[in-house]
Parts: sequence; C-alpha cells; structure tokens
Amino acid sequence: MNSATTTSSTAPASGHQRSSTDRRGILFIISAPSGTGKTTLCKQLAANLPGLWHSISYTTRKPRPGEEQGRDYYFVEEQTFQEMVARNDFVEWAHVYGHLYGTPWKSLTEKIDQGIDVLLEIDVQGAMQIKKRFEDSVSIFILPPSMTVLKSRLQIRASDTPEEIQRRLHKVKEEVWSYREYAYIVRNEDLALSLRDLESIFWSERLKTKRLNMTWLESNFILDDEQKTGDHKDLP
Repeated sequence: MNSATTTSSTAPASGHQRSSTDRRGILFIISAPSGTGKTTLCKQLAANLPGLWHSISYTTRKPRPGEEQGRDYYFVEEQTFQEMVARNDFVEWAHVYGHLYGTPWKSLTEKIDQGIDVLLEIDVQGAMQIKKRFEDSVSIFILPPSMTVLKSRLQIRASDTPEEIQRRLHKVKEEVWSYREYAYIVRNEDLALSLRDLESIFWSERLKTKRLNMTWLESNFILDDEQKTGDHKDLP
C-alpha cells in the first residue's frame, strides 16, 4: 500500500487583520473514506447554507469524469505544486496515493477573518494538521453504512482499478481509528438524513455562546447610554 505523508506549513509572517464582524468565521473540517459521499454532501451544504464557503484544494492528480478546474480542485502540475510549497502557500499538504494535495493559506484565512464560515473537505492526516493550527475548528467524520456498501460504491464509481480499490478499503480501517479526534460522527446511509444532520451541526455551532461578539452583546443589552459613551453620572 502506498503510504501518505502530510507536511504542515508555518503561518505566513504577514498575518491577516481581522475585520469588524459579529464573529470570526468558523472552520468546519469534514473527513471521510473515499466513496462515502462526502463530496456530494459538502457541495449540497455549500449550496444550502448561507455564509458558507467551500474551500478548494490544489492537487497534482488528473480530473475525474465530471470534475472541473476551480470548482472541485485546482489541478496543477507537480512542479507548480512544489513551487507553491517552497513559497509556503499551503497550511498543509500531503502525498496521498501517489498524488499531492494542498490546502491554501490565503483564501482560507481571508474568509475566516471576514466572518465567513469555511468548509474544508480533507483527509484524516490533513485534518489532524489543520486542527493544530485552528484550535477552534469543528471536525466531522463521515462513515459509510458498512464496508460492504463502501466496496460496492467504489466499484460502481469505476474510477479506480481493483488494486486501487483494495488499497482504499484497507486504508479505511486505519482512518476509522481516528474517529476519536473528531467532534462529530455522521453515518451516511441516507443522503437526505445525513445532510439534515450536518446542517444541524453547522447551525448549532454558529449559535454557541463562545462564538458571540461580546462587545456587540454588551453594547446592545448590558451597557447603558452613559457607559457606552464613557460619560458616567456622579453617584449620589
């Protein structure tokens, strides 16, 4: 089996200034074995939820049938990818099944600073690296109904050789052990139900007290007019 190696990047020296928004954007991380249906679910989430941006990764693999440049991935040559690595353009990058994948720093951090939530679809290794750099991120692991169903889905997809399918199935057993590192687990047996569960996670995270802009809350509900302006009346 091909081994996958993940390499993290240090944050760029010139940080992005946080804009004035009600809150920072939330980084949602979704991982799942190949053939689980995560890409379909992620696209539907991005279409259904306002204020959510689906991050697009770079890869050196060739597009699969139906995939488009700039929509599913940025498909680049290995030399271009390595040049981006040298420029520290990636928050993380990985070598998976003979191809390189990378998550860009710039677009991800800009969206978060603008108060826009980001959906990052990434493998387990990359997710562990991202979580170290974005401690407030929300991680979700999607499981297939069973290994039998997953094998059938991979065979129907017909984008991999039988040998590749076996490698992927073996890899699933390794990845599933990482479930403890994720805040949520969703079993994708029925697409509509799984989408409903995922949307519930997104909405509830947006409403958590710790994500509120406390300055806005205090100004609107706690401080009186004198305290807001700093013109306090003398106490009797």
